[in-house]
Amino acid sequence: MHRISFVYSTFFLIFISAYSSKAQTLTLKEAVNTALTNYATIKAKQNYANASKSTIQQAKRDYLPNFSISAQQDFGTINGQNGPSYGLGGLGIASSGPALEQQNWNAAFGALYLANVNWDFFTFGRIKQRIKVADAAFQRDQNDLEQEKFQQEIRVSAAYLNLLAAQRLTKSQEKNLQRATTFKNTAAVRAKNGLIAGVDSSFAKAEVSSAKIALTRAKDLEQEQANRLGVLMGLTSTEYKLDTASINRIPASLLNDTIKTSHPILKFYQNRIDVSNQQVDYFKKLYYPTFSFFGVMQGRGSGFNPNYILNQSLYSKSYSDGINPTRGNYLIGIGMTWNLTSLLRNHSQVKAQQYTTEGLKNEYELVDQQLKSQLALAEAKLKNALDNYNEVPIQVKAASDAYRQKSVLYKNGLTTLVDLTQALFTLNRAETDRDIAYTNVWQALLLKSAALGNYNLFINEF
Repeated sequence: MHRISFVYSTFFLIFISAYSSKAQTLTLKEAVNTALTNYATIKAKQNYANASKSTIQQAKRDYLPNFSISAQQDFGTINGQNGPSYGLGGLGIASSGPALEQQNWNAAFGALYLANVNWDFFTFGRIKQRIKVADAAFQRDQNDLEQEKFQQEIRVSAAYLNLLAAQRLTKSQEKNLQRATTFKNTAAVRAKNGLIAGVDSSFAKAEVSSAKIALTRAKDLEQEQANRLGVLMGLTSTEYKLDTASINRIPASLLNDTIKTSHPILKFYQNRIDVSNQQVDYFKKLYYPTFSFFGVMQGRGSGFNPNYILNQSLYSKSYSDGINPTRGNYLIGIGMTWNLTSLLRNHSQVKAQQYTTEGLKNEYELVDQQLKSQLALAEAKLKNALDNYNEVPIQVKAASDAYRQKSVLYKNGLTTLVDLTQALFTLNRAETDRDIAYTNVWQALLLKSAALGNYNLFINEF
Protein backbone atom coordinates (compact mmCIF):
# COMPACT_ATOMS: atom_id res chain seq x y z
CA MET A 1 0.00 0.00 0.00
CA HIS A 2 2.82 2.38 0.89
CA ARG A 3 4.62 1.45 -2.29
CA ILE A 4 1.56 2.26 -4.41
CA SER A 5 1.17 5.61 -2.65
CA PHE A 6 4.83 6.35 -3.28
CA VAL A 7 4.45 5.54 -7.00
CA TYR A 8 1.38 7.76 -7.28
CA SER A 9 3.14 10.58 -5.42
CA THR A 10 6.19 10.26 -7.63
CA PHE A 11 4.04 10.27 -10.77
CA PHE A 12 2.14 13.33 -9.50
CA LEU A 13 5.36 15.22 -8.82
CA ILE A 14 6.74 14.34 -12.25
CA PHE A 15 3.48 15.48 -13.86
CA ILE A 16 3.46 18.77 -11.97
CA SER A 17 7.12 19.36 -12.79
CA ALA A 18 6.53 18.71 -16.48
CA TYR A 19 3.45 20.93 -16.49
CA SER A 20 5.32 23.74 -14.72
CA SER A 21 8.22 23.46 -17.14
CA LYS A 22 5.82 23.66 -20.05
CA ALA A 23 3.94 26.57 -18.51
CA GLN A 24 7.15 28.57 -18.13
CA THR A 25 7.90 28.42 -21.87
CA LEU A 26 7.21 31.86 -23.30
CA THR A 27 6.09 31.90 -26.93
CA LEU A 28 6.49 34.95 -29.12
CA LYS A 29 2.73 35.49 -29.38
CA GLU A 30 2.40 35.36 -25.58
CA ALA A 31 5.22 37.87 -25.22
CA VAL A 32 3.58 40.25 -27.73
CA ASN A 33 0.14 39.95 -26.10
CA THR A 34 1.63 40.59 -22.67
CA ALA A 35 3.43 43.66 -23.94
CA LEU A 36 0.30 45.04 -25.61
CA THR A 37 -1.55 44.62 -22.32
CA ASN A 38 1.06 45.91 -19.88
CA TYR A 39 3.14 48.52 -21.71
CA ALA A 40 2.45 51.94 -20.20
CA THR A 41 2.82 53.91 -23.44
CA ILE A 42 0.05 51.88 -25.05
CA LYS A 43 -2.18 52.45 -22.03
CA ALA A 44 -1.49 56.17 -22.23
CA LYS A 45 -2.36 56.40 -25.92
CA GLN A 46 -5.52 54.40 -25.29
CA ASN A 47 -6.56 57.04 -22.77
CA TYR A 48 -5.70 59.82 -25.24
CA ALA A 49 -7.93 58.16 -27.84
CA ASN A 50 -10.76 57.87 -25.32
CA ALA A 51 -10.35 61.55 -24.47
CA SER A 52 -10.60 62.48 -28.17
CA LYS A 53 -13.71 60.33 -28.50
CA SER A 54 -15.33 62.23 -25.63
CA THR A 55 -14.39 65.50 -27.33
CA ILE A 56 -16.58 64.50 -30.31
CA GLN A 57 -19.60 64.28 -28.02
CA GLN A 58 -18.71 67.63 -26.51
CA ALA A 59 -18.50 69.23 -29.97
CA LYS A 60 -21.90 67.80 -30.93
CA ARG A 61 -23.50 69.16 -27.77
CA ASP A 62 -22.17 72.63 -28.48
CA TYR A 63 -25.04 72.95 -30.96
CA LEU A 64 -27.57 72.73 -28.14
CA PRO A 65 -29.10 76.05 -27.02
CA ASN A 66 -27.93 77.68 -23.82
CA PHE A 67 -30.62 77.59 -21.15
CA SER A 68 -29.90 79.55 -17.98
CA ILE A 69 -31.97 80.29 -14.91
CA SER A 70 -31.07 82.61 -12.08
CA ALA A 71 -32.61 83.93 -8.90
CA GLN A 72 -31.41 86.63 -6.57
CA GLN A 73 -32.78 88.20 -3.44
CA ASP A 74 -31.30 91.50 -2.28
CA PHE A 75 -31.55 94.15 0.39
CA GLY A 76 -30.51 97.71 -0.25
CA THR A 77 -31.33 101.26 -1.20
CA ILE A 78 -32.61 102.50 -4.59
CA ASN A 79 -31.24 106.01 -4.90
CA GLY A 80 -31.08 106.95 -8.55
CA GLN A 81 -29.02 109.56 -10.33
CA ASN A 82 -29.20 111.00 -13.80
CA GLY A 83 -26.03 110.42 -15.79
CA PRO A 84 -24.27 107.92 -18.04
CA SER A 85 -22.33 104.93 -16.71
CA TYR A 86 -20.89 101.64 -17.89
CA GLY A 87 -20.53 98.55 -15.75
CA LEU A 88 -16.88 97.97 -16.70
CA GLY A 89 -15.82 94.47 -15.70
CA GLY A 90 -19.15 93.95 -13.96
CA LEU A 91 -18.17 96.36 -11.20
CA GLY A 92 -21.53 98.10 -10.90
CA ILE A 93 -24.98 97.64 -9.32
CA ALA A 94 -28.34 97.64 -11.07
CA SER A 95 -30.41 99.58 -8.54
CA SER A 96 -33.38 101.33 -10.17
CA GLY A 97 -35.24 104.16 -8.45
CA PRO A 98 -36.21 107.84 -8.70
CA ALA A 99 -33.59 110.54 -8.94
CA LEU A 100 -34.44 112.41 -5.69
CA GLU A 101 -33.11 115.74 -4.61
CA GLN A 102 -31.03 114.29 -1.81
CA GLN A 103 -29.59 111.01 -0.56
CA ASN A 104 -31.64 108.83 1.73
CA TRP A 105 -30.97 105.44 3.31
CA ASN A 106 -34.38 103.84 2.91
CA ALA A 107 -33.77 100.15 2.24
CA ALA A 108 -36.03 97.21 1.45
CA PHE A 109 -35.86 93.72 -0.01
CA GLY A 110 -36.01 93.04 -3.73
CA ALA A 111 -35.80 89.98 -5.95
CA LEU A 112 -35.15 89.06 -9.59
CA TYR A 113 -36.06 85.73 -11.20
CA LEU A 114 -34.82 85.07 -14.70
CA ALA A 115 -34.95 82.31 -17.33
CA ASN A 116 -32.93 82.80 -20.49
CA VAL A 117 -32.57 80.82 -23.73
CA ASN A 118 -29.84 81.64 -26.23
CA TRP A 119 -29.30 79.49 -29.34
CA ASP A 120 -26.82 80.08 -32.15
CA PHE A 121 -29.02 78.33 -34.68
CA PHE A 122 -27.08 79.23 -37.82
CA THR A 123 -23.30 79.65 -37.93
CA PHE A 124 -22.51 78.84 -41.59
CA GLY A 125 -21.42 75.30 -40.68
CA ARG A 126 -19.08 76.31 -37.86
CA ILE A 127 -20.50 73.78 -35.39
CA LYS A 128 -20.45 70.96 -37.95
CA GLN A 129 -16.88 71.80 -38.86
CA ARG A 130 -15.89 71.73 -35.19
CA ILE A 131 -17.36 68.21 -35.00
CA LYS A 132 -15.31 67.21 -38.05
CA VAL A 133 -12.17 68.54 -36.39
CA ALA A 134 -12.92 66.55 -33.24
CA ASP A 135 -13.62 63.42 -35.28
CA ALA A 136 -10.37 63.81 -37.24
CA ALA A 137 -8.48 64.26 -33.96
CA PHE A 138 -10.05 61.04 -32.67
CA GLN A 139 -9.03 59.17 -35.82
CA ARG A 140 -5.51 60.55 -35.42
CA ASP A 141 -5.24 59.44 -31.79
CA GLN A 142 -6.82 56.07 -32.57
CA ASN A 143 -4.32 55.43 -35.36
CA ASP A 144 -1.56 56.71 -33.11
CA LEU A 145 -2.57 53.92 -30.74
CA GLU A 146 -2.58 51.37 -33.57
CA GLN A 147 0.83 52.41 -34.88
CA GLU A 148 2.20 52.30 -31.32
CA LYS A 149 0.86 48.74 -30.98
CA PHE A 150 2.44 47.85 -34.32
CA GLN A 151 5.80 49.26 -33.32
CA GLN A 152 5.56 47.51 -29.96
CA GLU A 153 4.94 44.21 -31.75
CA ILE A 154 8.07 44.81 -33.82
CA ARG A 155 10.14 45.83 -30.78
CA VAL A 156 9.05 42.81 -28.72
CA SER A 157 9.65 40.44 -31.62
CA ALA A 158 13.14 41.85 -32.17
CA ALA A 159 13.93 41.55 -28.45
CA TYR A 160 12.57 37.99 -28.46
CA LEU A 161 14.80 37.03 -31.40
CA ASN A 162 17.81 38.69 -29.79
CA LEU A 163 17.22 36.74 -26.60
CA LEU A 164 16.86 33.52 -28.59
CA ALA A 165 20.18 34.22 -30.30
CA ALA A 166 21.82 35.06 -26.97
CA GLN A 167 20.58 31.81 -25.43
CA ARG A 168 21.88 29.82 -28.40
CA LEU A 169 25.24 31.57 -28.09
CA THR A 170 25.31 30.65 -24.41
CA LYS A 171 24.71 26.99 -25.24
CA SER A 172 27.44 27.08 -27.90
CA GLN A 173 29.88 28.55 -25.38
CA GLU A 174 28.90 25.86 -22.88
CA LYS A 175 29.74 23.20 -25.47
CA ASN A 176 32.99 24.96 -26.20
CA LEU A 177 33.83 24.95 -22.49
CA GLN A 178 33.08 21.22 -22.30
CA ARG A 179 35.42 20.53 -25.21
CA ALA A 180 38.13 22.71 -23.69
CA THR A 181 37.75 20.96 -20.33
CA THR A 182 37.98 17.52 -21.94
CA PHE A 183 41.02 18.67 -23.87
CA LYS A 184 42.61 20.01 -20.64
CA ASN A 185 42.00 16.75 -18.75
CA THR A 186 43.53 14.74 -21.57
CA ALA A 187 46.56 17.01 -21.74
CA ALA A 188 47.02 16.86 -17.96
CA VAL A 189 47.06 13.04 -17.95
CA ARG A 190 49.45 12.85 -20.90
CA ALA A 191 51.76 15.45 -19.35
CA LYS A 192 51.74 13.57 -16.04
CA ASN A 193 52.76 10.38 -17.81
CA GLY A 194 55.52 12.23 -19.66
CA LEU A 195 53.95 11.77 -23.08
CA ILE A 196 53.80 15.48 -23.81
CA ALA A 197 55.50 18.57 -22.50
CA GLY A 198 54.15 20.18 -19.34
CA VAL A 199 53.65 23.45 -21.19
CA ASP A 200 50.86 21.79 -23.19
CA SER A 201 48.94 21.22 -19.97
CA SER A 202 49.34 24.88 -19.00
CA PHE A 203 48.25 25.94 -22.45
CA ALA A 204 45.16 23.75 -22.15
CA LYS A 205 44.29 25.41 -18.82
CA ALA A 206 44.53 28.79 -20.51
CA GLU A 207 42.07 27.63 -23.16
CA VAL A 208 39.64 26.55 -20.43
CA SER A 209 39.89 29.96 -18.79
CA SER A 210 39.30 31.62 -22.15
CA ALA A 211 36.23 29.43 -22.71
CA LYS A 212 34.89 30.34 -19.24
CA ILE A 213 35.29 34.04 -19.96
CA ALA A 214 33.49 33.63 -23.30
CA LEU A 215 30.67 31.80 -21.52
CA THR A 216 30.39 34.55 -18.91
CA ARG A 217 30.15 37.17 -21.63
CA ALA A 218 27.48 35.15 -23.41
CA LYS A 219 25.47 34.89 -20.17
CA ASP A 220 25.87 38.61 -19.60
CA LEU A 221 24.52 39.30 -23.09
CA GLU A 222 21.65 36.90 -22.46
CA GLN A 223 20.72 38.68 -19.24
CA GLU A 224 20.78 42.05 -21.00
CA GLN A 225 18.48 40.81 -23.75
CA ALA A 226 16.15 39.19 -21.20
CA ASN A 227 15.97 42.45 -19.30
CA ARG A 228 15.19 44.31 -22.51
CA LEU A 229 12.37 41.88 -23.30
CA GLY A 230 11.03 42.15 -19.75
CA VAL A 231 10.90 45.96 -19.94
CA LEU A 232 8.98 45.83 -23.22
CA MET A 233 6.54 43.35 -21.67
CA GLY A 234 6.07 45.46 -18.56
CA LEU A 235 7.61 42.76 -16.36
CA THR A 236 10.61 42.66 -14.04
CA SER A 237 11.75 39.07 -14.64
CA THR A 238 15.15 38.51 -16.28
CA GLU A 239 14.89 34.78 -16.99
CA TYR A 240 12.70 33.36 -19.74
CA LYS A 241 12.45 29.95 -21.30
CA LEU A 242 11.70 30.63 -24.95
CA ASP A 243 10.19 28.56 -27.71
CA THR A 244 13.07 27.44 -29.95
CA ALA A 245 11.08 25.34 -32.42
CA SER A 246 10.60 28.02 -35.06
CA ILE A 247 14.13 29.39 -35.01
CA ASN A 248 15.55 26.10 -36.37
CA ARG A 249 13.98 26.63 -39.80
CA ILE A 250 13.59 29.42 -42.30
CA PRO A 251 10.27 31.12 -43.13
CA ALA A 252 8.23 29.48 -45.86
CA SER A 253 6.91 32.68 -47.44
CA LEU A 254 9.34 35.41 -48.50
CA LEU A 255 7.27 37.10 -51.19
CA ASN A 256 8.02 40.61 -52.35
CA ASP A 257 5.49 43.33 -51.66
CA THR A 258 5.12 47.10 -51.74
CA ILE A 259 4.40 49.66 -49.06
CA LYS A 260 0.73 50.63 -48.93
CA THR A 261 -0.98 53.72 -47.57
CA SER A 262 -2.60 51.43 -44.99
CA HIS A 263 0.76 51.16 -43.24
CA PRO A 264 0.02 51.98 -39.55
CA ILE A 265 2.72 54.65 -39.40
CA LEU A 266 1.72 56.25 -42.71
CA LYS A 267 -1.93 56.25 -41.63
CA PHE A 268 -1.01 58.10 -38.45
CA TYR A 269 0.95 60.75 -40.36
CA GLN A 270 -1.89 61.08 -42.87
CA ASN A 271 -4.34 61.58 -40.01
CA ARG A 272 -2.21 64.44 -38.72
CA ILE A 273 -2.58 66.09 -42.12
CA ASP A 274 -6.34 65.47 -42.07
CA VAL A 275 -6.70 67.12 -38.67
CA SER A 276 -4.79 70.17 -39.88
CA ASN A 277 -6.94 70.41 -43.02
CA GLN A 278 -10.11 70.26 -40.94
CA GLN A 279 -8.77 72.99 -38.69
CA VAL A 280 -8.12 75.18 -41.75
CA ASP A 281 -11.74 74.73 -42.82
CA TYR A 282 -12.92 75.53 -39.30
CA PHE A 283 -10.89 78.73 -39.12
CA LYS A 284 -12.39 79.80 -42.45
CA LYS A 285 -15.86 79.41 -40.96
CA LEU A 286 -14.96 82.03 -38.38
CA TYR A 287 -15.14 84.66 -41.12
CA TYR A 288 -18.93 84.53 -41.12
CA PRO A 289 -21.51 86.01 -38.71
CA THR A 290 -23.60 84.12 -36.19
CA PHE A 291 -27.39 84.15 -36.14
CA SER A 292 -28.93 83.62 -32.72
CA PHE A 293 -32.35 83.12 -31.24
CA PHE A 294 -32.92 84.38 -27.72
CA GLY A 295 -35.78 84.48 -25.25
CA VAL A 296 -36.04 85.83 -21.71
CA MET A 297 -38.71 85.43 -19.02
CA GLN A 298 -38.35 87.70 -16.01
CA GLY A 299 -40.13 88.16 -12.71
CA ARG A 300 -39.31 90.90 -10.24
CA GLY A 301 -40.31 91.78 -6.71
CA SER A 302 -39.67 94.92 -4.63
CA GLY A 303 -40.43 96.23 -1.20
CA PHE A 304 -40.83 99.76 -2.57
CA ASN A 305 -44.33 101.02 -3.35
CA PRO A 306 -45.07 102.34 -6.89
CA ASN A 307 -45.83 105.79 -5.36
CA TYR A 308 -42.46 105.88 -3.59
CA ILE A 309 -41.34 108.72 -5.88
CA LEU A 310 -44.09 110.92 -4.34
CA ASN A 311 -43.83 109.70 -0.79
CA GLN A 312 -40.53 108.21 0.41
CA SER A 313 -42.23 106.55 3.37
CA LEU A 314 -44.08 104.13 1.11
CA TYR A 315 -41.78 101.13 1.38
CA SER A 316 -41.71 97.96 3.45
CA LYS A 317 -38.79 96.23 5.15
CA SER A 318 -40.69 92.94 5.18
CA TYR A 319 -38.75 90.10 3.59
CA SER A 320 -41.86 88.44 2.17
CA ASP A 321 -43.08 91.71 0.60
CA GLY A 322 -39.71 92.21 -1.10
CA ILE A 323 -39.23 88.74 -2.63
CA ASN A 324 -42.77 88.27 -3.94
CA PRO A 325 -42.68 88.84 -7.74
CA THR A 326 -45.24 91.48 -8.69
CA ARG A 327 -44.02 92.33 -12.17
CA GLY A 328 -43.14 90.12 -15.10
CA ASN A 329 -41.68 90.59 -18.55
CA TYR A 330 -40.81 88.41 -21.49
CA LEU A 331 -38.72 88.99 -24.57
CA ILE A 332 -38.00 86.96 -27.66
CA GLY A 333 -35.95 87.85 -30.70
CA ILE A 334 -33.44 86.95 -33.37
CA GLY A 335 -30.09 88.63 -33.57
CA MET A 336 -26.90 88.61 -35.61
CA THR A 337 -23.38 89.19 -34.37
CA TRP A 338 -20.44 89.69 -36.71
CA ASN A 339 -17.07 90.81 -35.48
CA LEU A 340 -15.65 92.38 -38.62
CA THR A 341 -12.12 92.59 -37.22
CA SER A 342 -12.09 88.78 -37.08
CA LEU A 343 -11.69 88.84 -40.88
CA LEU A 344 -8.20 90.24 -40.42
CA ARG A 345 -7.26 88.08 -37.44
CA ASN A 346 -8.55 84.80 -38.88
CA HIS A 347 -6.80 85.32 -42.20
CA SER A 348 -3.41 85.04 -40.47
CA GLN A 349 -4.64 82.07 -38.46
CA VAL A 350 -5.72 80.28 -41.64
CA LYS A 351 -2.35 80.94 -43.29
CA ALA A 352 -0.50 79.66 -40.23
CA GLN A 353 -2.53 76.45 -40.21
CA GLN A 354 -1.97 75.96 -43.94
CA TYR A 355 1.78 76.19 -43.37
CA THR A 356 1.40 73.62 -40.60
CA THR A 357 -0.39 71.33 -43.07
CA GLU A 358 2.44 71.65 -45.56
CA GLY A 359 4.95 70.83 -42.82
CA LEU A 360 2.99 67.72 -41.89
CA LYS A 361 2.98 66.68 -45.54
CA ASN A 362 6.77 67.04 -45.60
CA GLU A 363 7.00 64.77 -42.55
CA TYR A 364 4.75 62.23 -44.27
CA GLU A 365 7.01 62.25 -47.33
CA LEU A 366 10.07 61.74 -45.13
CA VAL A 367 8.53 58.76 -43.32
CA ASP A 368 7.42 57.26 -46.64
CA GLN A 369 10.94 57.62 -48.00
CA GLN A 370 12.43 56.06 -44.86
CA LEU A 371 10.08 53.08 -45.09
CA LYS A 372 10.99 52.51 -48.74
CA SER A 373 14.69 52.62 -47.86
CA GLN A 374 14.06 50.25 -44.96
CA LEU A 375 12.25 47.85 -47.31
CA ALA A 376 15.17 47.86 -49.74
CA LEU A 377 17.57 47.25 -46.87
CA ALA A 378 15.38 44.44 -45.54
CA GLU A 379 15.34 42.73 -48.93
CA ALA A 380 19.14 42.89 -49.10
CA LYS A 381 19.53 41.66 -45.53
CA LEU A 382 17.10 38.82 -46.18
CA LYS A 383 19.06 37.71 -49.23
CA ASN A 384 22.37 37.87 -47.35
CA ALA A 385 20.92 36.06 -44.34
CA LEU A 386 19.62 33.24 -46.56
CA ASP A 387 23.02 32.94 -48.23
CA ASN A 388 24.70 32.65 -44.84
CA TYR A 389 22.02 30.22 -43.67
CA ASN A 390 22.85 27.93 -46.59
CA GLU A 391 26.61 28.18 -45.97
CA VAL A 392 26.54 27.63 -42.21
CA PRO A 393 25.87 23.84 -42.24
CA ILE A 394 28.88 23.37 -44.54
CA GLN A 395 31.06 25.47 -42.26
CA VAL A 396 29.95 23.66 -39.08
CA LYS A 397 30.39 20.19 -40.59
CA ALA A 398 33.85 21.01 -41.92
CA ALA A 399 34.90 22.54 -38.60
CA SER A 400 33.54 19.54 -36.65
CA ASP A 401 35.36 17.09 -38.88
CA ALA A 402 38.57 19.06 -38.57
CA TYR A 403 38.28 19.22 -34.79
CA ARG A 404 37.67 15.47 -34.47
CA GLN A 405 40.59 14.75 -36.77
CA LYS A 406 42.98 17.05 -34.91
CA SER A 407 41.78 15.67 -31.56
CA VAL A 408 42.52 12.07 -32.58
CA LEU A 409 45.87 13.04 -34.07
CA TYR A 410 46.85 14.95 -30.94
CA LYS A 411 45.95 12.06 -28.65
CA ASN A 412 48.24 9.86 -30.72
CA GLY A 413 51.05 12.41 -30.79
CA LEU A 414 50.75 13.07 -34.50
CA THR A 415 49.99 16.81 -34.36
CA THR A 416 50.80 19.79 -32.22
CA LEU A 417 48.72 21.52 -29.57
CA VAL A 418 48.61 24.66 -31.70
CA ASP A 419 46.86 22.79 -34.53
CA LEU A 420 44.29 21.33 -32.11
CA THR A 421 43.65 24.73 -30.51
CA GLN A 422 43.14 26.29 -33.93
CA ALA A 423 40.62 23.57 -34.81
CA LEU A 424 38.81 24.19 -31.51
CA PHE A 425 38.65 27.91 -32.23
CA THR A 426 37.38 27.31 -35.77
CA LEU A 427 34.62 25.01 -34.52
CA ASN A 428 33.51 27.53 -31.89
CA ARG A 429 33.41 30.29 -34.49
CA ALA A 430 31.41 28.10 -36.89
CA GLU A 431 28.83 27.29 -34.19
CA THR A 432 28.57 30.97 -33.31
CA ASP A 433 28.05 31.88 -36.97
CA ARG A 434 25.35 29.19 -37.16
CA ASP A 435 23.48 30.61 -34.17
CA ILE A 436 23.61 34.13 -35.61
CA ALA A 437 22.71 33.05 -39.15
CA TYR A 438 19.53 31.27 -38.04
CA THR A 439 18.36 34.35 -36.17
CA ASN A 440 19.38 36.81 -38.88
CA VAL A 441 16.92 35.30 -41.35
CA TRP A 442 14.04 35.96 -38.95
CA GLN A 443 15.39 39.39 -38.05
CA ALA A 444 15.50 40.30 -41.75
CA LEU A 445 11.93 39.09 -42.21
CA LEU A 446 10.89 41.14 -39.18
CA LEU A 447 12.58 44.21 -40.67
CA LYS A 448 10.69 43.62 -43.91
CA SER A 449 7.40 43.27 -42.01
CA ALA A 450 8.10 46.55 -40.23
CA ALA A 451 8.79 48.30 -43.53
CA LEU A 452 5.65 46.91 -45.14
CA GLY A 453 3.49 47.59 -42.09
CA ASN A 454 2.31 43.96 -42.13
CA TYR A 455 3.19 42.22 -38.88
CA ASN A 456 1.20 39.13 -39.92
CA LEU A 457 3.82 38.49 -42.60
CA PHE A 458 6.23 37.71 -39.76
CA ILE A 459 4.11 36.29 -36.95
CA ASN A 460 2.20 33.85 -39.18
CA GLU A 461 5.51 32.25 -40.14
CA PHE A 462 6.87 32.02 -36.62
